Amino acid sequence: MLETNTLEIIIFSILAAFMIGGSLAMITNKQTVFSAFGFLVAMLGLAGMFALLDNRFLAIAQIMVSVGAVVVFSMLTILTINMKEKSLLVEPDKFKWIAFSIVLIAPFTYLLYKSLSSTALKFSTSIQTFDTKAVGHELFTSWALPFEMVSILLLVGMLGSIVIARKKKEKR
Repeated sequence: MLETNTLEIIIFSILAAFMIGGSLAMITNKQTVFSAFGFLVAMLGLAGMFALLDNRFLAIAQIMVSVGAVVVFSMLTILTINMKEKSLLVEPDKFKWIAFSIVLIAPFTYLLYKSLSSTALKFSTSIQTFDTKAVGHELFTSWALPFEMVSILLLVGMLGSIVIARKKKEKR
């Protein structure tokens, strides 16, 4: 029988593989529908990570917000625009740019990791006293306006992409 630590490491490895595989699928696919599915797999892996950390609220919120809203709206936008592969830009140096971005971001990630690992984290007391009611109250009182502004911004961006795609079809 497997120990608890071994089982957690196995589950973590599977979820990390989902996140890495979904992220790679999102970046490398030419068809936007498959990229959206890659995003879906990565976000489900992240929700699993939250569940593995025993934070059911964040896991469910991740599924509802990222998977339920962002992916569904992205799919709606992608399917409404209906881009053809022949109208996509040819990107021969895509993997060079991805590698360049990784090299550019890696030092900052390392610095962030070092600064977070050297500081004393004070999450241990807040995790034990986590209250969903308090999070909901804070979200819908102090953070209601920023939350709604982000949702309106996403909606305007998607509508703008639909309008731009429709105008290009009409000019042809």
